[in-house]
Amino acid sequence: MSFQMPDILPALPEIFVLSMACVLLLVEAYLKPKTATYLITLGTLLGSAAITVFTGMLDPVYTFNGMFVDDVMGDMLKLMADLAAIVAMIYSRQYLADREMLRGEYFALVLFAVLGMMVMISASHFLTLYLGVELLSLSLYAMVALQRDSARATEAAMKYFILGALASGLLLYGMSMLYGLSGSLELSKVARAVHEGTQSNMVMVFGLVFVVAGLGFKLGAAPFHMWVPDIYHGAPTAVTLFIGTAPKLAAFAFAMRLLVDGLQPAHGDWQQMLAVMAVMSMAIGNLAAIMQSNIKRMLAYSTIAHMGFLLLGILSGSLAGFSASMFYAITYVLMSLGTFGMVIYLSSAGYEAENLDDYKGLNARHPWLAAIMGMLMLSMAGLPPFVGFYAKFTVLQSLVGAGWLGLAVVAVLFSLIGAYYYLRIVKLMYFDTPHADAHPIAMAGDARILLSVNGLAVLGLGLMPQALMALCTASVQFSYW
Repeated sequence: MSFQMPDILPALPEIFVLSMACVLLLVEAYLKPKTATYLITLGTLLGSAAITVFTGMLDPVYTFNGMFVDDVMGDMLKLMADLAAIVAMIYSRQYLADREMLRGEYFALVLFAVLGMMVMISASHFLTLYLGVELLSLSLYAMVALQRDSARATEAAMKYFILGALASGLLLYGMSMLYGLSGSLELSKVARAVHEGTQSNMVMVFGLVFVVAGLGFKLGAAPFHMWVPDIYHGAPTAVTLFIGTAPKLAAFAFAMRLLVDGLQPAHGDWQQMLAVMAVMSMAIGNLAAIMQSNIKRMLAYSTIAHMGFLLLGILSGSLAGFSASMFYAITYVLMSLGTFGMVIYLSSAGYEAENLDDYKGLNARHPWLAAIMGMLMLSMAGLPPFVGFYAKFTVLQSLVGAGWLGLAVVAVLFSLIGAYYYLRIVKLMYFDTPHADAHPIAMAGDARILLSVNGLAVLGLGLMPQALMALCTASVQFSYW
């Protein structure tokens, strides 16, 4: 037998990130200044984004014996993940430096996590999908525990690791059952076997349940949400910023590859599971967020509610629904970057701006920051003219188009409930008086400018969402239609 060299061009961004992560570890071993590793990380992410753009093709390209696919949807999600990681790095630099966490291992873990996301996004095989999930997960576990002298961070990392291992086991068991059903690990062959229905339907349903349970954990959707509040609260805010943003794009791709590429013929079965998970996520997320006094825990429950909305678009099973979910994922990452960036901005050395009371009278202290935070909160609540409104509107529109009118009404009702805890922050900033011992606000110039751009982007995309929505629709259409 002769070995045929696979086409490595579709995987060039992944190869570049892996190579540069190894270079970064070598540089860290010999160079003491941390600026070099920080700049290498930013350069790697920018290089990966550029390679993704210049090597992208309109038609899907499969390589590595069908284990890896390069398509338009994957390229766009990789590009957004790279950009989100860049923004997270710029926001976090001063915060990490103040807490002596600006070390080479942090940057290496960021690159390995991004590599895991990229592998997940381009997976067309159960093995590739699982490798991407584990690479991302193991990197995040280590990032949460990076603040070694923090008992809260260590506890959060242990919880994350144990629950993540359980979810990985469920996912792997479900994949093994689907492998036994289809005789293949390739998603396309699994879809063909499920469509033909020549094997036991009971095995397929059980495998589907375990796979959807693993997916629910990775998304942070109820009833598999128990890790989200503790990890968001316990991890350093810079790590929470990273966990709550770019990996959500990979989780969306994970859902699309698994449910659409591999299990589309079983749409009627997983659609009902996603509907239950979506309603539970919106109910638990919005109701629990009302009772929080810590902004990181509030945003954690908010994330659970937003993941419920994300699932609503996917369960519709249509081009409009998939496009709306992709648009929702991208805009949610944009809003989360700004919100957690603001939490970092208001924190300082030895002080964490985690309590809601820390935002009292922010308008009196810094009107522009209060305006940015206000725009982000109103967008999260889904109020016009911000991008969060259009994201929710497109999901609801696809849901009604698919005949799920009752589910759309439920989603609207929970959105109204969720608006309360977002508007509460606006009330604290504009109508309450600041504490007499409020900490000074200080942040690097590049992060300050980027945060302003982030806030204005939420408004600009809300006023003119057509271009981004068209990109999402074209990405899904070229990949699946």
